[in-house]
Amino acid sequence: MLKLRRVNKMKNSEKKTKIEILDCTIRDGGYVNCWDFDFMLARETYRALSKSGVDYVELGYHGTEKYFDKNKYGAFRFCQTRLISDICSGINGARVALMVDHGKYELGDLFGYVGSPVKLIRSAFHKNNFKEALENLIKIKKMGFEVSANFMGFVSYSKKEIKELLSTLKDLPIDYAYVADTYGSMFPDQLAVIFEPLLEIKHVRWGFHPHNNLQMAFANSLAAIKAGAQIIDSSVFGMGRGAGNLPTEVMLAYLHRQQPDKYNVIPVLNLIDHYYNDLHKQCGWGYNLPYMLSGTYGCHPNYASNLVERKEYDIEDIWNIMEAITVQNPIGFKKELVDNVLRKGIFGKKVNAGANANSRLFNGDRPRVSYINRHKEKDFLILANGPTLKQFQSDIQAFIDKYKPVVMGGNYLGGMFMPDYHVFTNKRRFVDYVGSVAKKSKLMISQHLPKEMIADYVNRDYELIYYEDSMENAFAIQDGVISANCRTVAVLLAGVALVMGAKRIFIVGMDGYMATSPKGIYHFYNEKNEAEQIDDLKEKHNWNLNYLKQIDSYMVEQGGEGLHIITPTNYKEFYKGLKNYL
Repeated sequence: MLKLRRVNKMKNSEKKTKIEILDCTIRDGGYVNCWDFDFMLARETYRALSKSGVDYVELGYHGTEKYFDKNKYGAFRFCQTRLISDICSGINGARVALMVDHGKYELGDLFGYVGSPVKLIRSAFHKNNFKEALENLIKIKKMGFEVSANFMGFVSYSKKEIKELLSTLKDLPIDYAYVADTYGSMFPDQLAVIFEPLLEIKHVRWGFHPHNNLQMAFANSLAAIKAGAQIIDSSVFGMGRGAGNLPTEVMLAYLHRQQPDKYNVIPVLNLIDHYYNDLHKQCGWGYNLPYMLSGTYGCHPNYASNLVERKEYDIEDIWNIMEAITVQNPIGFKKELVDNVLRKGIFGKKVNAGANANSRLFNGDRPRVSYINRHKEKDFLILANGPTLKQFQSDIQAFIDKYKPVVMGGNYLGGMFMPDYHVFTNKRRFVDYVGSVAKKSKLMISQHLPKEMIADYVNRDYELIYYEDSMENAFAIQDGVISANCRTVAVLLAGVALVMGAKRIFIVGMDGYMATSPKGIYHFYNEKNEAEQIDDLKEKHNWNLNYLKQIDSYMVEQGGEGLHIITPTNYKEFYKGLKNYL
C-alpha cells in the first residue's frame, strides 16, 4: 500500500507538471548516418513513437543546398514538405518538429511548411548570437509555428550572460526554451541551480536536452524534471553523435510506471528490435573514451577525438591537453587550439605549471648532459621505422659493416638490427616496445617520461636524453640540451647525434608520411599507435621536414656535410641512395 501511495503521488506530480517528451532520433541521430535514413524506418519510427505517447517527433533539419551539399547528406538534413507529409500520412500521431541551425537557413523558406504536419520549429545557437536567433524565432512564430530556443553549451554561460538572456526572453512570445548539455558534462546536483533562475520566465516551457558522455543522461533528466523542466529530449536507443542521448525507451519505461494511461514503452522496444539493433551494428554510437573526456572537461568532443585519433599521446597527456584547452573557454571546435598547446609542449605537465615550464632548461636550470662529444668525429646511422628499413635490410647491414657508424634507433626495430643506442621519447611506444631492446644496446629515455612509468617497465641501466618538449623553438643546442622535441624520435636522434659529436649523419627508414607506399603504410611493421587521419599525417610529415631542414642548416653552418637519408624517402632534398656508399 505504501508503494501504491508513492506511485500515485508521483503520478499526480507528473500530471501537474505536464511533462512532455520530444524524440529527436531522426534529427540528432542523423549525425551518425548523415541523415540517410530509410523511408520505412523513419515512418515506423514516427508510428511507434506516436503509439508510445511521445508528444513531439523531430523528423530532421530544415536545410537547403545553399548551405549543405545534397551529395553528402541524406533527405532528412533537408526535410522537404512532401517527405514530411509522406512520413506522417495515415498516422494519427505526435506533433512534428524540425530544427534549424542559426545562420544556416533562410527565413522565407520556412513558409513552405505552413499547412504541413510541422508544428514546432526549434533553433539551435551559441551564446554569441542569441539575440539575433531569438529575433528570427519571433518572425517564425508569426508564420503560425510554435517555436523553441535551444541554448547550446549552456554551462559556459556566465551569471551576467544568463541575466541578459532572461531579460531579453521575458518579453518574447517563445513557447519553449532549452538548456542543452551540449558536451554531456553536467551532473544531477547542478540542475536545480541551473533551472532556478530560468523558471522566473513563467510563460516559457523550459526543456532539457541531455547527452550521455558521462552516462548521466537519465539521471540528469530526472533531476531536470524535479528542478522544473517541462519537456525532455530523447532518442530511440540513445541514437546520436558520439556518446548519444537519453534513450527514449528508458524515459518511457520510467514514465510508463507513473502514467500507464499516457505512456507505453512497448511500441518503441518493438521498433528497436525490428530496426535499431541492426542500425546500431551498422553505424555504431554510444559511450566511448573521447566523449567521456569531453564530458569531463565540458568542451566540444572533437578536441578529445582529435587527440585520441592521433594515437600519439597517453591519457595523462590528453587529460592535461584538455585542461589547457578548456581554460581558454572555447566555443565549438578549433583545431588551432590543439595545435597551439602541442607546439608549446605543455601537455605533459599540469596547466598551472605554465607554458614556460620547459624554458627552465635554457634559463639556468640545465642538467649535466653526460653524452656531450662522447663519439666526436664519428659517423652516425639513425634507424627510423619506415618500410624501407626492412626492404633494404641487407644493404643497410652492409653499410654498417663497412663504415662502422654509431647506430641509433627508436621505438620498434623488430630485431633486424642491434643499435648502440635504443631510444624512446613517446609514452605509448615506450610501454609497447621497451621490452624489445637488446641487452647489448644502451637504453636511452626521454627526460620527459615520468620516473614512475620508467620504473614500472625498466629493470636495467638507462640514460636520459635532454631536450625541450616544445615545437615553438628553432633547432639549437646549448650545453648538450636540444631546444625542441623535433616532432618525432628519429629526427630528434639527429640532434642527439650532433650533441655526441657526429661528423656525418646518415638516416635509413625515414620514408616520410606522404603515401610512400600504395597502401599508405608508414612503418615496416603494423603500428597500432599511428594516426590515420591524412591531415594529422601531413602535419607530422611537414614538422619533420621543418626540423630536418633546420638540423641540416645547423650542420652546414658548423662546417659539416648536412644530413643524408640513404633509403628512398619523400624528403627528397636529403636523399642520396645507399648504392653511393657500397
